[in-house]
Amino acid sequence: MVKEYNYKIKGVDYNVKINGIEENIAKVEVNGIEFDVEMEKPIAQPKPVVRAVAAPVKTVEPPKAAQEAVAAGVSAVKAPLPGTVNEIKVKVGQAVKKGDTVIVLEAMKMENNIDADRDGKIAEIRVAKGDTVMEGAVLVTIE
Repeated sequence: MVKEYNYKIKGVDYNVKINGIEENIAKVEVNGIEFDVEMEKPIAQPKPVVRAVAAPVKTVEPPKAAQEAVAAGVSAVKAPLPGTVNEIKVKVGQAVKKGDTVIVLEAMKMENNIDADRDGKIAEIRVAKGDTVMEGAVLVTIE
C-alpha cells in the first residue's frame, strides 16, 4: 500500500511516497530518490483493506504437471518471476534467434526482458499485455 504526500518546505516542493513498512524500516521515496528510514519503534501494521476492482485481472498460473507437457521439439519460455506483461515483442509464426526479447515483464517496479532460449519460430503466445503471471507460467512456445 503506497501512501503519497506533497510538502513545501522553504519554497521547495517535495513529493514523498511511503512504499511500505517492515518492522522498524520504512521504504520511502522523496522526489524519486529511495531511502530506507529506520524508526525508533516498529509500527503496528494496519489490517489490509479489501476494495472492489473495476475490471478483473487475468492471472496466468503456472500449468499443472499434466498440462505442462510441451510437444517434442517445442521449447517453453517461462516467467522467471511473478510480474505483469508490459509488452509482447513477437507474433505467432515469427522467426526468433536465441537471445531475442520475446516478452517485457514488469516485476518489482523494473522491466525485465524475457528472451528466447533457442532459435526457432513462435508457435504460441499464451499471455496478453496486462496479464499478471506467476513464476513458472509459460509465456510463449518456440518450435
